[in-house]
Amino acid sequence: MKKYIAELLGTYAMVFAGTGAIVIDQQTNGSISHAGIAITFGLVVMSMIYAFGEISGAHLNPAVSIAFTISGKFPLRELTPYIVSQLLGAIAASFTLKILFPSNQLLGGTFPAGSSLQSFVLEFILTFFLVLVIFNVARGSKEQGMFAGLAIGGFVALEAMFAGPICGASMNPARSLAPAIVSGHTEYLWIYLTATTAGAVLAVPVWKFLKP
Repeated sequence: MKKYIAELLGTYAMVFAGTGAIVIDQQTNGSISHAGIAITFGLVVMSMIYAFGEISGAHLNPAVSIAFTISGKFPLRELTPYIVSQLLGAIAASFTLKILFPSNQLLGGTFPAGSSLQSFVLEFILTFFLVLVIFNVARGSKEQGMFAGLAIGGFVALEAMFAGPICGASMNPARSLAPAIVSGHTEYLWIYLTATTAGAVLAVPVWKFLKP
């Protein structure tokens, strides 16, 4: 149960801070900026890994948990409770933002700036490389150690920095699902559920091929 609560709290913090930065940037006419949003996502992911990595592994992401399970690093029986915990944390964060900023329509949701295919391919590639990074710095299914949080948080910030204006740089089904459900804008949700999961799954055989 401690692991599930850690996943819930960690995912809550990530969605609350990350999508909260987007909401507050909109409410204050750009005071945070795109770079600030990307850095916020990177810093909160890094912080949650250091905070909860030793407890639950700080997956914070259903696609990561699925990839760990497929790779054999994570027990199948734990997958559903982890995903449920992550989704509950993310949805609770979006509800919190809805209460705090009731006039905001999108709550930091992810939407394609161009075509759906363009964003699908971007999200696929972004998540593929994110999971490769995670697999190579994590110990087992635990994202822990002195540099794991720095590497993963830094990579999240990097991808959000350059790809965010086009596809939203979700890389995480829970991060996109929560604001979509709470705001009611689910029209492009399929992109962020399927592309991120597919990218994470493809990273598994590539990592297995490349690992020593």
